[in-house]
Amino acid sequence: MTWIEPVTLEGTHVRLEPADAEHVDRLWAAAQHHEIWRYMPFRMDDRAAMSFLVDFTRASGLGFATIDRETGEVVGGTAFLAPDPGNRHLEIGSTWITPAYQRSAVNTEAKLLQLTHAFERLGCARVEFKTDARNERSRAALLRIGATEEGTFRKHMLMPDGVWRDSVWFSIVDSEWPSARERIEGLLAR
Repeated sequence: MTWIEPVTLEGTHVRLEPADAEHVDRLWAAAQHHEIWRYMPFRMDDRAAMSFLVDFTRASGLGFATIDRETGEVVGGTAFLAPDPGNRHLEIGSTWITPAYQRSAVNTEAKLLQLTHAFERLGCARVEFKTDARNERSRAALLRIGATEEGTFRKHMLMPDGVWRDSVWFSIVDSEWPSARERIEGLLAR
């Protein structure tokens, strides 16, 4: 039995569709901005790299194409990774948004959809996130939605450019979910 089944998550602004080979060209088109990949632990140099990312997120959990509901345009991607049904936790990661949609409701609502599914449908006790310690925007965004910073794994990953990445871990646990949900819904209502 698979704990995480493919599912489409839909909100007011965004739809998260399970990413597959049919999404690769549209994802690749949205990914044409070097700054998106600055803190990611992989290169995104060509369409084959996007195809690999889609395959990786599918094999590691459930990858999503992030779609703007108004235009139907693919504007990024995100994933449920490292699912651990025995301990009822997973990671939300491999999240990226094309620059035109950054600082919009897209990522906030995507996180609300993913967290709602994780806590209210899958019965997660914990959802975790990790980001490059140098990525101040990502760290601030996670704190903004109510995640707790747990600590830093030093020299956690060797980046494609040869620099060692320190990764900062965050989480939301089930007892915190109601207040985090209220906080995220408040952000979206602005």
